Amino acid sequence: MDILKDLEKRNLIHQTTDDEGLAKHLNEKQVTVYCGFDPTADSLHLGHLVPITMLKRFQKAGHRPIALIGGGTGMIGDPSGRSTERSLNEADVVHGYSDKIKQQLAELLDFDSGSNAAVARNNHDWLGSMTVIDFLRDAGKHFGINYMLGKESVSARIEQGISFTEFSYMILQSLDFMKLYEEENCTLQIGGSDQWGNITAGMELIRRSREDLEEEIDVFGLTVPLITKADGTKFGKTAGGAVWLDPEKTTPYEFYQFWINTDDRDVMKFLYYFTFLEHDELDQLQQEIENHPENRVAQKRLAEEMTREVHDQEALEQAQKISASLFSGDLKDLSASDIGQGFKDVPTYETSEPETGLVDLLVNASISSSKRQAREDIKNGAIYINGERQQDLQYLVNGEDRIEDKFTIIRRGKKKYYLISYKN
Repeated sequence: MDILKDLEKRNLIHQTTDDEGLAKHLNEKQVTVYCGFDPTADSLHLGHLVPITMLKRFQKAGHRPIALIGGGTGMIGDPSGRSTERSLNEADVVHGYSDKIKQQLAELLDFDSGSNAAVARNNHDWLGSMTVIDFLRDAGKHFGINYMLGKESVSARIEQGISFTEFSYMILQSLDFMKLYEEENCTLQIGGSDQWGNITAGMELIRRSREDLEEEIDVFGLTVPLITKADGTKFGKTAGGAVWLDPEKTTPYEFYQFWINTDDRDVMKFLYYFTFLEHDELDQLQQEIENHPENRVAQKRLAEEMTREVHDQEALEQAQKISASLFSGDLKDLSASDIGQGFKDVPTYETSEPETGLVDLLVNASISSSKRQAREDIKNGAIYINGERQQDLQYLVNGEDRIEDKFTIIRRGKKKYYLISYKN
């Protein structure tokens, strides 16, 4: 199956500038394709996964991807999809973000596969040295005000107000496409559906800036759909905020759990969008959902594929181990590293005491509201230490209850976990 047919079957094409022309272009030769990533934070997040996966799909089909880091445009701010002006970050902050995002992209894309190895570029390399005169003469003269006002990214902001800075963003992104066309022979730009105006503006700049040259210009644009969830909530968000690709910001266990908890109504869409599973297996997973939704086979497959793809096999196995332990209540085999991930957000009590009476510990850690309540909880069998029930009112919690001398896990009832963390 060729790349466009695969994308169509996965419902990953929102718009293309020329369906027949792009299909012919991709079938005739290796094509260089790019997508931009503005460094607005020190990590990419789930919202970036579709364009990253799109670049990987083109690479697997034999084409050459460019991940363009917006070290220049990131200092301006894209108005697309926003109702308010972005806060501008300082140059050193943007440069720091750019370096971290480049490192992430190097782990997610194949930069060592020969003729179609992925390339990372930074538009600060050309935008950072451009003078105002160069900008106005070489790019600005090709853009009519009426043309720019007609673009949705601008027109949607007119009533609320848009600064000249963000108004100019479209021209800067157009310069990116032109620069990559000239230096990398890049002929296809991809992006989210909100990038359509910026993409077509770039194509227009390439053509207008080369009107005096006798050359055939074949450049194309493709956008992917906006990801929506069946329950109306925003994709990639949890109660704790964004789901990041950096394991220090969102642990592999949390990442795995995000996918495991996918709604039945969304899971097939996400499997098509994000994974590289063959269509035969996708059809089988659809049947599993219809016939045995309670088994959540599709969710498990999705979580496996995404955790392995973004992190690695070891991280996946650790996430599965933590999940299984928490589900069964058997915590004895968890390591301190496992606990750091799986119990990241549970109430934590720090202590340096070598041993503490269980009743006192329950009160000190705010697990039980009083000593009387603590005694009742223990007598009623509601207290578990590292997964094992403890009903001895005189029990001393000591070094033998510590996992790697760092943590003790206390459970009250069926699901309420608390972490005791020991200071050295």
